[in-house]
Amino acid sequence: MSNFVTAAELHDLLTTGAPVRVIDVRWRLDRPDGRGEYLEGHVPGAVYVPLDQELATHGEPSEGRHPLPSTATLQAAARRWGVRPGDTVVVYDDAKGIAAARAWWLLRQGGVDVKVLEGGIRSWKAAGLDTTTDDVAPEAGDVVLAEIGADAISIDEAAAFPASGVLLDVRAPERYRGETEPLDPVAGHVPGARNLPTVLHFDAEGRILDHDTVRATFASVGVTPGTAVAAYCGSGVTAAHTALILDEVGIPAKVFPGSWSQWSNTPGRPVATGDQPG
Repeated sequence: MSNFVTAAELHDLLTTGAPVRVIDVRWRLDRPDGRGEYLEGHVPGAVYVPLDQELATHGEPSEGRHPLPSTATLQAAARRWGVRPGDTVVVYDDAKGIAAARAWWLLRQGGVDVKVLEGGIRSWKAAGLDTTTDDVAPEAGDVVLAEIGADAISIDEAAAFPASGVLLDVRAPERYRGETEPLDPVAGHVPGARNLPTVLHFDAEGRILDHDTVRATFASVGVTPGTAVAAYCGSGVTAAHTALILDEVGIPAKVFPGSWSQWSNTPGRPVATGDQPG
């Protein structure tokens, strides 16, 4: 079963009264608060979710920019969104699913049936479907989440991962090579990691490419069914998108949520540069 729903499929769910909750996770590094855009127009009934507050926590730089929230924090957030046992949660953004994938990754670990709106809010609008401008505050839900974290790896596990599997660095190639680093104190990559930017897996509208193409792209760096694979990025958001795409083509993956922001802020961690794993 696909992790994605189309705009038409979501519209059908909403109009038939299915137990579905929609959340709007508009977030980008250059614009972490997307509430303004949400209030300009969103899927009817969608609740705005601030990624930095409800899909992450905050700590020391050595924990990375987006450490995992506790299960209790995520559960409280899901209840604020109105989620009840048995509900399907559909999540979207306006950045090709990058932020939405973070919600997908966390909620799935919590035992929620969760889907990503293919193409995000843009696909909804392109289909000619109505948007609303209210700030949705539903009646609180009572969902109980399973403990999250099983699909995450620690910084030590990330260091050891290339010895037994494929560790993917899904950032832009120039950051992987160490030619530039706009956010973190050190440029480069985790030794042994292979570069495969997540943007390679979707088209200009944010729709996943056909599965054979996606599988071939992963195979080019040694990731095939049965391969142990984990992904990291700058701060653990984009890596969840790669995990989403991998799951869609039948390859389970782990995520290193601390990612490069944790690695580069931890003294003593080795750094590789150039276009080879190192």
